Amino acid sequence: MKKKVNAAILIIGNEILSGRTQDKNIAFISSWLNTKCGISVNEVKIIPDIEKIIIENVRLLSKKFNYLFTTGGIGPTHDDITAQSIAKAFKVKYEFHQEAYEILEKYYGKKNFSDGRKKMAKMPRGAKLIYNPSSAAPGFMTKNVLSLPGVPSILNSMIENCKKYLIKGLKIHSKTVSLYTVESNIAKNLGKIQKKYKKFVDIGSYPFFRLGKIGVAVVTRSTSLPKLKSVNKELMQLVKLKKIKILKI
Repeated sequence: MKKKVNAAILIIGNEILSGRTQDKNIAFISSWLNTKCGISVNEVKIIPDIEKIIIENVRLLSKKFNYLFTTGGIGPTHDDITAQSIAKAFKVKYEFHQEAYEILEKYYGKKNFSDGRKKMAKMPRGAKLIYNPSSAAPGFMTKNVLSLPGVPSILNSMIENCKKYLIKGLKIHSKTVSLYTVESNIAKNLGKIQKKYKKFVDIGSYPFFRLGKIGVAVVTRSTSLPKLKSVNKELMQLVKLKKIKILKI
């Protein structure tokens, strides 16, 4: 029997916190987990490249959720300390992973296999590899923590290789209805519907401004398709009652 499975995402990198780099990985990983794996993302944190903080968060989030995805800090530079921090978090040795070493040595060639590049083959003892079809350097999984690079294009190319390590949860169904109205016009009614179905369906309302008009996107999500259909039926009754124009269903 499938059950609800959850995850957290830990974004590691001073460049994200400083604003120099805009994160694109949260939305991608969350969408992939929801649609492809039936895994809901329940928490996201962004932290600096500081060993103590990485260790604390890895320990906390790996206990709190079924899976923890980390991004960033597994490259060749001095501030790439994610792998050694995870090793310390789980109190295992930080060492060369033989297969990762061989992959990288073959990719770069022995002559160009510098110390920095060799560093990308060092991981917590017992780590399982997440293969990288873009730039060879693999990610890795330690216990229930999956560590991926921070570069979005590389992470995107690797994500499917995480699937074999994940237990799939219940499929999460979602429906979005875009309305030409303001949130205050439907807030009370949506609250009543949410209260009625709170154990089965999550309802979110998100305002937008499009073509000079104000609107609200109402997003409903549930692992129960019948309950989702019931909620959207009540939503359509509300739309009809208030004579709200529908932009998109």
